[in-house]
Amino acid sequence: MKTYQMWIDSQWVDPSSGEWIDSQNPFTGETWARIPKGAAEDANRAVEAAYAAYDKGEWADMTASRRGALLRKLGDLIAENAEHLADTEVTDNGKLKAEMYGQMQYMPEWYYYYGGLADKVEGANIPTDKAGMFNFTQYEPLGVVAIITPWNSPLLLATWKIAPALAAGNTVVVKPSEFTSASMLELAKLVEQAGFPKGVFNVVTGYGPDVGSALVEHPKVARIGFTGGEIGGVKVYEAAARGLKKVSLELGGKSPNIVFDDANLDNAVKGAISGIFAATGQTCMAGSRLLVQESIHDEFVERLIALAKTAKMGNPMDMGTQVGPVTTRPQFEKVLSYINIAKEEGATCVLGGKAADRPECGDGWFVEPTIFTGVSNNMRIAQEEVFGPVLSIIPFKDEDEAVHIANDVLYGLAAGVWTQDMSRALRMTKKIRAGTVWVNAYRVISYMSPFGGYKRSGIGRENGQEMIKEYLQVKSIYINTGDIANPFVLG
Repeated sequence: MKTYQMWIDSQWVDPSSGEWIDSQNPFTGETWARIPKGAAEDANRAVEAAYAAYDKGEWADMTASRRGALLRKLGDLIAENAEHLADTEVTDNGKLKAEMYGQMQYMPEWYYYYGGLADKVEGANIPTDKAGMFNFTQYEPLGVVAIITPWNSPLLLATWKIAPALAAGNTVVVKPSEFTSASMLELAKLVEQAGFPKGVFNVVTGYGPDVGSALVEHPKVARIGFTGGEIGGVKVYEAAARGLKKVSLELGGKSPNIVFDDANLDNAVKGAISGIFAATGQTCMAGSRLLVQESIHDEFVERLIALAKTAKMGNPMDMGTQVGPVTTRPQFEKVLSYINIAKEEGATCVLGGKAADRPECGDGWFVEPTIFTGVSNNMRIAQEEVFGPVLSIIPFKDEDEAVHIANDVLYGLAAGVWTQDMSRALRMTKKIRAGTVWVNAYRVISYMSPFGGYKRSGIGRENGQEMIKEYLQVKSIYINTGDIANPFVLG
């Protein structure tokens, strides 16, 4: 049993409440760690520490090049500790070690990338139409950034925000999910080891109404970066609006994975499996709606079921495991409830459809890989985010119908298109209303390319060069080089 403390103002501290939250291992169902139950008092203390570091002192006076060097050092430490961080996340959220270890090995690239960008944000000398005036711009940090992250990929999704925020010269307070806080507290140890100045990086753990709300509403928080569910995102957006704070929201999805009859079916079947059953369906970009052209529907479904049946379930620490448990008990029950809803709506369950009853799954929160056919796009199972290993298959006749079905949903995070006709692929990528569209691939991301959604999938983008400017504000500076002609007239 591990008992953690919070990282506030470069000190390890107990929660002001004197209480801790039990964190369960999704594979065993047993409590393996105790997480501090933070309160508004802890959140406020962290914000004050972060604001002091932003406002004056070593970090405020630090050159951009030096900030970049610290980020790159942190990246090195993450690389050296990748397996430990991965093991912590697997124990805490039940995702596959094969995936989490891969994420931890890749994650340093964000710190290298934004560390390299830190001293390459340049203002401009603007040739104005005002005689005698010299005008130029410069970029400055916003201040304190509150980062609120979910339980499915705690460190990676937080890193998408932490790296550009720090590279821009801001300070941060991170509030991870109460279900999966351990890995963020392990990351704080590496931040300490890297030598970041006092108060620059803070972690406050606890529940959203206690800690998250206090962070979002604190007057000294300038920006909020949120990844999570739509309901939570709306609450953050409303509270941020009252304080006129900048915000980015990466929310849910109900993404279409579209297979045409000219696709490489072997690859498309693998892509469909990867799109929904990898990560146990617990990704915002999951390809949970599989649109299959009518002419190949039956053959494709047969191939899909055959491959899905081979999925190895069990201990997520086993590098050979392909489907792990659902991360939390409430989410496990939610997934099962949606399976029942789909059956009540008239969809046909052709695979799975229940909690896993296999010896290798032990007492964990496992749901069998589940496939529904006979789904129409107006069913709840096709419109609402399940966030589990549940796939809805919807047939379509032609391109126009595929586009209509793909876009006929409240979300617009991602989409996949499987075809060997590149003209068709380009037409589809233009017509699909989603922030990311993959052609003959699925679930590909990079620190170099923007990620985010249309419609109710969120606001703003993450990753890529432009992201660093989302954590900066531009200042216009005028210098008069001559005399003032008339003080009563605007110059």
